[in-house]
Amino acid sequence: MEGEPPFDGQAGSNLEQPDESDVEAGGVSGPAAKVPRLNGSQENGETAEEAISGLEPLGEEPRMAGAAQRFEEGKKAEADDGGEMATEGEYYFPAYSFLQPPKLLTGSWAEYSCVPENFLKGCKWAPDGTCLLTNSADNTLRIYNLPAELYTEEWGAVAEMSPVLRMMEGDTVYDYCWFPLMNSSDPQTCFVASSSRDNPIHIWDAFHGDLRASFRPYNHLDELTAAHSLCFTPDGSQLFCGFNKTVRVFETSRPGRSCENRPTFAKKQGQSGIISCIAFSPAQPLYACTSYSKTVGLYSRAEGAPLAMLHGHRGGVTHALFSPDGFHLFTGGRKDVEILCWDLRRPGDVLFSMRRTVATNQRLYFDLDPSGSYLLSGDTEGLVTAWDTTQPPSSAPGPVLQPTLQFQALQDCVNGVSLHPSLPLLATASGQRTFPDLWDEEAETEGDAPSSCRPAHGDNSLQLWWCSSDAGAEPPPAVP
Repeated sequence: MEGEPPFDGQAGSNLEQPDESDVEAGGVSGPAAKVPRLNGSQENGETAEEAISGLEPLGEEPRMAGAAQRFEEGKKAEADDGGEMATEGEYYFPAYSFLQPPKLLTGSWAEYSCVPENFLKGCKWAPDGTCLLTNSADNTLRIYNLPAELYTEEWGAVAEMSPVLRMMEGDTVYDYCWFPLMNSSDPQTCFVASSSRDNPIHIWDAFHGDLRASFRPYNHLDELTAAHSLCFTPDGSQLFCGFNKTVRVFETSRPGRSCENRPTFAKKQGQSGIISCIAFSPAQPLYACTSYSKTVGLYSRAEGAPLAMLHGHRGGVTHALFSPDGFHLFTGGRKDVEILCWDLRRPGDVLFSMRRTVATNQRLYFDLDPSGSYLLSGDTEGLVTAWDTTQPPSSAPGPVLQPTLQFQALQDCVNGVSLHPSLPLLATASGQRTFPDLWDEEAETEGDAPSSCRPAHGDNSLQLWWCSSDAGAEPPPAVP
């Protein structure tokens, strides 16, 4: 019933019953993502609030809970400078390196080749790094486990990746995000939120694939309306959702329709347009909202009071990301060749820009490595570019930061990049909408493959890259 927590006791039990719109939204197929359960799962009937309050922030816990055990249990490393051994309890993880092109480990191709135009729409590593979430044009969220070969002492060839879980929405998926305290050793924290057209916001169990709960936003006519962007607060207690000129705030522990409304535009002042992305500062109590009206707004987390309005993009802003120290904000837009870096200590002025090719209206994600030093982005020409944000930009008017590395990942649009939180693994998602060729009806009658099995145009694939030059941590051979 409304007001009950999204999880209570065993995952998927004692939940609010999905309404008719939830049932029509789709279903779940495929095996459970984490079966058998890992040690440490809680079965004592904790509520969401108890589970959240009982968890330590990920920054104070090992970032790879349950993943890549050979690194966790393995060797301590000598420091690169002085050769000193790591201190007790400090484990060695290979560092990201973008001095040379990364090596392709594996990927997922067959999953997206049977359905025409089943291009991907981004990918996101789980906060604990054990699995990867993707979105694609068939309105399906897929979860991939970290390849099993990476858990072994000696790596062999890495097989093609296959999803362990599929969660099907009823219409176009607008946005999706992980619960920020997700830890595979605690199934109660393993869930994702997604929003699709004409549907409520769904909470999916990323451990078994069940629909846990739904948040139902309504407009002023009491009609169900879909959120265009989603983002949990860093502590996981609230879910912020972006709408036209409005942000709505739901309590994670109370699914249903009850929410707080925070208008971004009132009395012809403020931030107009659809809120396309929401991002929280990891260090200050504020968040950023981007809009298709080409603006970026900064708001206080507690009340939603406007703090600053940033102007400078030439297209609708579709993605925003804070640096780990919270001092810088990176934003990028559709059909906008620049990723802008804002210094929030002096809001209003662009610190520098990074150029990429964006010839499409779809969202092109970018990501920062865990240290915040390198920013990576794909583009519509299949290139992946890395910038060292610690280096000074050019001194010309409108300073531009030059790339550190650029490599050709594919011959199609690379719309998603995600950097693993602990291992030097880069995930890329690719594809874009294309117009199919006209088929010869005579050739089809002569025994050619039916239209449902014709190969899709473009390169729709998920790829996994090894981004380390560490000689002691060589990657396995690429998939044949």
